[in-house]
Amino acid sequence: MKDTQVIPSAIKTIYRGRIFTVQIESITLPSGHALEAEIIRHPGSVVIVPVHEDGGIVLVRQYRHALGRHVWELPAGSLKPGEHVEKAAGRECQEEIGLIPAALHYLGAYYPTPGYCDEKMHFFRATGLRIPGTADAQAHPDQDEDIETGTFDRAAIRAMMAAGEIVDLKTIGGLALLP
Repeated sequence: MKDTQVIPSAIKTIYRGRIFTVQIESITLPSGHALEAEIIRHPGSVVIVPVHEDGGIVLVRQYRHALGRHVWELPAGSLKPGEHVEKAAGRECQEEIGLIPAALHYLGAYYPTPGYCDEKMHFFRATGLRIPGTADAQAHPDQDEDIETGTFDRAAIRAMMAAGEIVDLKTIGGLALLP
């Protein structure tokens, strides 16, 4: 099957926020069917799988208002304009768990919700985790983040998934990418 790009005949921006933009795009599909596509435009993000030398994986627990509850998940964050994905992964690792990775291993990039959003998530395994020294640039959590961290082995993580404590698909996907 040939992949055909559809060019919108009209684009209307409905909302422009701090993290994403919502647009309605008038398109005609290759089948000839016309529709109004509701699209969330997102700059992309990074997801970090921080792994200690003993195999323990660091997760963050934070309140997610859309769900009305706290959720355990992998550290992650949006790309800043023009920011390289590896630099963003290091920055987010330090901001969210307070540790600097000696190495970042690229695990791939995936689209979490391609039906209505163009966000591309770049996954990294972070190893050689260390506490920042005085020579390291200081990173600080975003104002909307109230984060708790915890380190778990794979058996504990599986139990957390079964108990409904881990419900975030980027976390489940990121963990599945580990060797």
